[in-house]
Amino acid sequence: MADDTGDKTEEPTEKRLTDARKKGQIPRSKELNTFVALMTASVMLLFVGDSIAKGLAILMQQQFSLSREVIFDPASPVIYFKQVLLDGLLLIVPLVIPLVLAALFTPMMMGGWNFSMESMSPKFSKMNPFSGLKRMFGMQGFVELLKAIVKIALVMFVASTLFEASFDQFMGLSRLSLNVAVAKALDMIMFGFLILSSTLILIVAIDVPYQLFSNKKKLMMTKQEIKDESKEQEGNPEIKGQIRRKQMEMSQQRMMDEVPKADVIVTNPAHFAVALKYDPMGSGAPTVVAKGVDLIAAQIRNIAMGADVLLVAAPPLARALYYSTEPGEEIPQGLFLSVAQILAYVFQLKTATENRTEKPVFPRDLKVPDEFRQQ
Repeated sequence: MADDTGDKTEEPTEKRLTDARKKGQIPRSKELNTFVALMTASVMLLFVGDSIAKGLAILMQQQFSLSREVIFDPASPVIYFKQVLLDGLLLIVPLVIPLVLAALFTPMMMGGWNFSMESMSPKFSKMNPFSGLKRMFGMQGFVELLKAIVKIALVMFVASTLFEASFDQFMGLSRLSLNVAVAKALDMIMFGFLILSSTLILIVAIDVPYQLFSNKKKLMMTKQEIKDESKEQEGNPEIKGQIRRKQMEMSQQRMMDEVPKADVIVTNPAHFAVALKYDPMGSGAPTVVAKGVDLIAAQIRNIAMGADVLLVAAPPLARALYYSTEPGEEIPQGLFLSVAQILAYVFQLKTATENRTEKPVFPRDLKVPDEFRQQ
């Protein structure tokens, strides 16, 4: 019983995965996002860092070289501030654009692109302090704490190793001219930034599989959940059965309402009953308005007798009509002759009864083709 209701041993269904995406429950790795952003920034700094540094140096030099008239002009600060701001933004555009693109497209590496309004909507459960404490001291909180400790230890180890390896170069900067020392220091800082950023790939290599595993584990289902989902999609069998029974009852009632309008009831005579109606002024063939077997056939006969509809015993024809034609359908062409003989007898009998003349003889040579005969 526990395996059927409590243990999540089944793979998530397509509906479960789709619903999870709508709720924003897809695998995401903050470590991957951080790693890609840092690597993008470090690589771009290696390519455009020198030009950005030179451009900023020129901007600073220009601002420190303003004339006395400009400095004491009340309008100058605003004008120069706007110009410096614009020039500074233009300088960092080559760095900012790749960072923005990395921030947008990195999440697509895990779980694909997904925008969920449901995940953005406020939830009071997130404001519950007890839920927050549960997250902090739960497995997820423990994993995040462990990752933070490993990151700090790893970065500190690489940074100290890198500092020891570059110590002589740092000390040698004092013997260089200012411009050369600044340029070399910037190169060392950017190279060190690249090395430190690349060390996070170890964290990413652990975090990405864990996030995939954790997300899949959350979406795993019990057998009972799969059964319930199947019922929701396909409909509860009991409810569907009730609906079918109700539809059959309504269909049967409509069929019974048509029996008094029939011209004749062709019977087996005990087991089958088929009600036929024919419009002599119309262009169509006779139509089956009701049919039944056993209890339904008895009900059709009772209604017909109460409505003075003639019952005619023709077993082969009754069975042929029952198996070949549904209520509301015209009879098949192969049965035209036999049904025409029956209807002719019925109409002649009605006329003879009204006129009190000699009654017609019931046709004894009704021919039913072999393909319509049912055992």
